[in-house]
Amino acid sequence: MFDALSDRLQATLRDLGRATRLEEAAVDRAMREIRLALLEADVNFRVVKDFVAGVKADALGDDILKGLNAGQQVVKLVHDRLAELMGSADSHLAFGRPPTVILMTGLQGSGKTTTSAKLALHLRRQGKLPGLVAADLQRPAAIDQLEQLGKQISIPVYRTDTEDPVRAAAEGLERAKADGLDVVIVDTAGRLNVDDALMDELARVRDAVKPLNILLVLDAMTGQEAVNVAEAFQERVAFDGVVLTKLDGDARGGAALSVKAITGKPIKFASVGEKLDQLEVFHPDRMASRILGMGDVLTLIEKAEAAVADDDQAEMERRMRAGEFTFDDFLASYRMLRKIGPVKGILKLLPGIGQQLDGVDIDEAQMARVEAIVLSMTPHERRSPLIINGPRRRRIAAGSGTTIDDVNKLLTARKQMQKMMKQMGKGKMPGLPPELTGGKPRR
Repeated sequence: MFDALSDRLQATLRDLGRATRLEEAAVDRAMREIRLALLEADVNFRVVKDFVAGVKADALGDDILKGLNAGQQVVKLVHDRLAELMGSADSHLAFGRPPTVILMTGLQGSGKTTTSAKLALHLRRQGKLPGLVAADLQRPAAIDQLEQLGKQISIPVYRTDTEDPVRAAAEGLERAKADGLDVVIVDTAGRLNVDDALMDELARVRDAVKPLNILLVLDAMTGQEAVNVAEAFQERVAFDGVVLTKLDGDARGGAALSVKAITGKPIKFASVGEKLDQLEVFHPDRMASRILGMGDVLTLIEKAEAAVADDDQAEMERRMRAGEFTFDDFLASYRMLRKIGPVKGILKLLPGIGQQLDGVDIDEAQMARVEAIVLSMTPHERRSPLIINGPRRRRIAAGSGTTIDDVNKLLTARKQMQKMMKQMGKGKMPGLPPELTGGKPRR
């Protein structure tokens, strides 16, 4: 989502980062570029004004001017200010005497129902026992949608035949409580626009279920309008935090960088994909690092740990250090990558890799073709790739619907991956072979 903003900020700060002393004229030029970059990203103009003024004041302070590597310190100042703009520190849900009630609010089309299911799955993975209550009686098929999502993730959904949303929420809560659940997520109705009827209904539902957390679901694609919606909801419902949806889209980022500063309420979660497991805790400092091209290794580690069992991690590390890499290892690592997310998204979490991906087309379908080739091998061939001769290559190509040239490229790539594993075992971080990603490296 932040690609355009990230490119502008990185380009602006690159020259400053090389300076050991800063001149006010250079800082002024950089601040003008940063101001334009933020405005083009649809960040609220009041937020931009305060942000630029704060960075400039810090950059021209005595501590910076007297220190070495002054330009690099300005880069850190921008990072810290960005993190502060988005919330400074992680903001977690509050949990009290069970069941903890979470009220989901937002406009129609923001992704509120899907986000409710995503949050339920997230909380179950944290060891909670969540349930979903269907209180959206306005949108056709909203209850059916919630029930289908609940079935997909094996989480109970409570619905009633009433036409009163307040009664639906209250009865659903009582049934969830009777079933011994410790978290109840109430999906409420939205409207196409903020109106008095919506706000009155939300207030009555809130008073009936007494939620410990009220979350506002905002569509990041709507930019500055999302901030206006947040202000309207804050006046009438007083939500506790924000969930940003569609952060995997091509939104410019204005909502993420403005909503905390305007409403004073933190972003608690971000939806980064359509799948139900693609909801992340929002970390302002990590997001600031991503925007400035510094990567996000902590998030990558967390994703990897969630995708691989402890025993598998230990075995994979042992084989990596030994420089072993068979096609069985490839299948295991490929399936782990699929659980983590798209290859290009993963690579962007590595420091310094994001800029190198400019102009590189990573073909996700190529990974599936590679998997087909590997699955066309016998177990013995996967364990001992060196035995794959000409006749075996022809059979593998025919079985996978590919060409002998594709098989040859994969065999060559395996050798490169084996070398890469040895380097990674020694603490180095080389790039992935293009045969595995479908990418075309820049010359």
